[in-house]
Amino acid sequence: MIVCPLPWGTRPLPLKRTSKENDMAEELFNSFMTGPDEQGRFGDFGGRFVSETLMPLILDLEAEYENAKTDDSFWAQMNDLWTNYVGRPSPLYYADRLTKHCGGAKIYLKRDELNHTGAHKINNVLGQIILARRMGKSRIIAETGAGQHGVATATVCAKFGLKCVVYMGYHDVERQAPNVFRMKLLGAEVVPVTSGRGTLKDAMNDALRDWVTNVEDTFYCIGTVAGPHPYPAMVRDFQAIIGKEAKEQMLQQEGRFPDTLIAAIGGGSNAMGLFYPFLDDKEVGIIGVEAGGKGVNAKMEHCASLIGGRPGVLHGNRTFLLQDDDGQILEGFSISAGLDYPGIGPEHAWLHEIGRAEYVSITDVEALEAFQICCELEGIIPALEPSHALAHVLKIAPNLPKDHLICMNMCGRGDKDIFTVAAALGIEINTGA
Repeated sequence: MIVCPLPWGTRPLPLKRTSKENDMAEELFNSFMTGPDEQGRFGDFGGRFVSETLMPLILDLEAEYENAKTDDSFWAQMNDLWTNYVGRPSPLYYADRLTKHCGGAKIYLKRDELNHTGAHKINNVLGQIILARRMGKSRIIAETGAGQHGVATATVCAKFGLKCVVYMGYHDVERQAPNVFRMKLLGAEVVPVTSGRGTLKDAMNDALRDWVTNVEDTFYCIGTVAGPHPYPAMVRDFQAIIGKEAKEQMLQQEGRFPDTLIAAIGGGSNAMGLFYPFLDDKEVGIIGVEAGGKGVNAKMEHCASLIGGRPGVLHGNRTFLLQDDDGQILEGFSISAGLDYPGIGPEHAWLHEIGRAEYVSITDVEALEAFQICCELEGIIPALEPSHALAHVLKIAPNLPKDHLICMNMCGRGDKDIFTVAAALGIEINTGA
């Protein structure tokens, strides 16, 4: 084929598009769902800040995941396990008594606390451990705060016969004793982390140190939409099953999408899972709820990274962090072990910066009140993490019209938190020990 060059100084005429093609191009251009870019960035956030030792592992993982995304056999295995092992789809439940209590918007709960292991974490763990097996890894490490990611990782490792080591801050080991015992029953080694304040951040630090020194046989199963690329996008993609189901279920029950989505945020995996499939549905409002602890103030007695923090680098990615003037990471505070993280997933940081999602904070006191209301009105004992989201629902629902639809992700069950709640309410539990 001979190609005739254009005369010097002339430009080729653009191809004419049909109106439908123009609309499609405009939608793609304006989409909020195309990230991250090739460098793993969501705008100014994300990226890959890791040691040279880990870079080959990260690149291998990225390649394996890119292959898996287009492999029908991978998704067939995922769907089979989601259905027959996890118990998906999780119900979309109309909270009638909560709705009447508020006297405003209709409240729906996406009940991911009914998943096997009692939280959303297993959605992602299944995907990562299948990838680990495809990569020939026999040892799985994980970090955990509230213990739900640790339990999910130990569970899936038990199913596939893999060695499991879970790093958990010593403070969280104490306040999440039931989950620690569950992990041990499942055959996992639980390593209490004593560095720092002994919480989720410190557990993640030690897990990364382990990974650097055990590169041959070890896979790091990260529990949230943080860490170096491709983890934020990969975890989001696995958790997006939440939002995909919610879309279909809401259409079936109400004939339209919800007006407002609400989810609690620590690192942000359950929230990203609910939000992501709706990002391009501009009529759907999105609200993420951070842990306000004792209140968002200069004392940093909270874990509201977006509201009370600023951009920096932690655990392999650039995002909003709680830090001092010198850039040193500060210890956050929350009654909820799962929200006790001084950072947030980079995609949330980007959604916050561009204004596609709104982020608010809820205090410990407000979360405890919502916890009790949910127990008494719906017969559902929520984890302290989604209790933060529910507190915001209870705050805004009374002022919204009765035809306004709220969908909140009930991302975990609260049996793990009964001792923490009892202590906060001044109630002594006799364990009979």
